[in-house]
Amino acid sequence: MNSKMPTSITSRLAGITASVTTLDSLLQTVAQRSGISLKQDIAAVSKRLAALPDGWHANGDDTAAIPLGVNAEHGYQLLAIEGMQGSLVTEQPWFAGWCAVMVNCSDIAAMGGRPTAVVDALWCNGDSPMLAELLRGMRDASEHLGVPIVGGHTNLRSGDANLAVSILGHANKLLSSFAARPGHLLVAAIDQRGAFQGKSLNWNAATSAPAERLRGDLELLPSIAEQQLALACKDISQAGLLGTTIMLLESSGCGADIDLAAIPKPEGVAMEDWLCAFPSFGYLLTTTPEQLPQLLATFKNRDINAAVIGEINASRELWVSQDTRRSLFYDLNTTELTGFS
Repeated sequence: MNSKMPTSITSRLAGITASVTTLDSLLQTVAQRSGISLKQDIAAVSKRLAALPDGWHANGDDTAAIPLGVNAEHGYQLLAIEGMQGSLVTEQPWFAGWCAVMVNCSDIAAMGGRPTAVVDALWCNGDSPMLAELLRGMRDASEHLGVPIVGGHTNLRSGDANLAVSILGHANKLLSSFAARPGHLLVAAIDQRGAFQGKSLNWNAATSAPAERLRGDLELLPSIAEQQLALACKDISQAGLLGTTIMLLESSGCGADIDLAAIPKPEGVAMEDWLCAFPSFGYLLTTTPEQLPQLLATFKNRDINAAVIGEINASRELWVSQDTRRSLFYDLNTTELTGFS
C-alpha cells in the first residue's frame, strides 16, 4: 500500500533500541497483512458517487442511514450489503453463509440500529454440494440471530461461486464514524470468547454461542446509542483494529494516539495476529470521560472486554505507542484511504 507507514529509524539514529525496531516491524507487518489495502478500493467508488439528498446522512458509514420524517423524528432506516470473499465461499461454505448474515447485523448494530430482515444474491453451480452448505449457513445464522431472510436473487448456472447479502434495519438514534471529535476517548469492545477460524484471521466468537447471548450482545449497541453513552462507532472489519481506526478517523477528519498495551487481547494470541483479526463482535467507539464508566460497565455486564485504547485528536494522523516508543502508522493528511470524509 502507498500510505505513509513507519520507516525504520535505524538509518537515521545511532544506538537505536530493540523496542523501536520491534514496534516498527510489528506495524509494518500489520500494514501488509491486514485488509487495509483492500479498503483503498473504496476510494475508486467514493469519488464517483452523486451527492445525496439534503438532510441525508453522509455516505461512508457502516450502513446507509436514511432519515424518516422531518429531522429524523422517526429515526433512520438503515441499509447495508456485504459480499463474501470467493475463497471463503468455496472453502468454508457453511461459515460463509453464516458470516454473510452476521456481518450485516454487526453493521446495523454499529450504527445504533436493530436488524429487520436480509435478502441474498447467490451465484453457483446448482450441482455443487456447496450450495446446500451456503444455504444452511445463512439459515442457521438467520434463526440464531432472529433476522429473517425475505428474498433475493439466485443463479445456479454460474461457474463461480459468489454470495452477497443485504440487510435492512432501523435506528432511533445514530452512532456514526463521522461523529468522533478531538478530546473523545477511543474504546475497543471485543468479544474474546472465541478462537481463530481455521488458519484464517476471522475471530469466531459467534457460531457456538447461545442465540440468546448473541441477540443480547447485538442489542447493546442500539441501547448505547439511545442512552448516548457513545458518539462515534465503527464495526472492526477485515482491515483490523488499526485499519478500522483509520476509516473512523478519515470520516471524522481527526487523528488518534493508540496504546498497544491497552488493547483488550486474549491470552496466548500474538499482537500481530490480534491487530489483523476480524472479530465476530468487535467495535470501536468514542465517548467522553463523563460517559466512559457507564459505557465500560455496559459491556462488562455482558462479559465483553472493553477498554480505553487511545484518545482522539485533530492531527489526522494515527500514532501507535508501545512502552515508551511511538510510531506513525498512517497520515491522512497525505494519503486517503476510502475517500469518505
